[in-house]
Amino acid sequence: MLGEATPSWRTKRREGARTEILSAAWEVAREHGIAALTLREVAARVGMRAPSLYSHFDSKHAIYDAMFGQAWTEFEQLVDADEPSVPSEPRAALRMFARRFFDFAVADLARHQLMNLRTIPDFAPSPESYAPAVRVLERLHVRLAAIGITDGADVDLFVALFGGLVDQQWANDPGGTRWARLIDRAVEMYANELHLPRDSQNLPEEDR
Repeated sequence: MLGEATPSWRTKRREGARTEILSAAWEVAREHGIAALTLREVAARVGMRAPSLYSHFDSKHAIYDAMFGQAWTEFEQLVDADEPSVPSEPRAALRMFARRFFDFAVADLARHQLMNLRTIPDFAPSPESYAPAVRVLERLHVRLAAIGITDGADVDLFVALFGGLVDQQWANDPGGTRWARLIDRAVEMYANELHLPRDSQNLPEEDR
């Protein structure tokens, strides 16, 4: 339509190049570790000389920044997609939240390290890349408040509890289920501490 702005071929080409560079960066990170990322290796995988990357990213930390935002945006999209199916019963909802985070975190070590651990010295995400992480945490606060959990310390405990299970899984049984099997038990312990009502299917018939 006349008058509508459309991306120029240069813009599309630049966006395509950035996407290709980020894909290559994830490949390197998954093969060699997130901290072992080098511009030389990334450039080689996309058929560039290392200095040419600077026309798309001004530093290696800028690549990390884009990867950070990309990872949290992906998780945010999963969280949003879950919204219609969040159970109304508190313990069932907690199990869903915990498993969504756990499964995402243990699916990709490099991604987990960048999203949730301070693996890269002196790296701090930009406000733009950090925004989806903030929105995910805000969404968690809203979801927990909906089932009666409003104290900030209780939210922090939930995050720490299941983040700890993720770290133990990666440290001691990568690819296994040793700590995944503890999720439901951990939810019950947490819910009991907060005196949340039990799921109706676990109550005697007369109490439902």
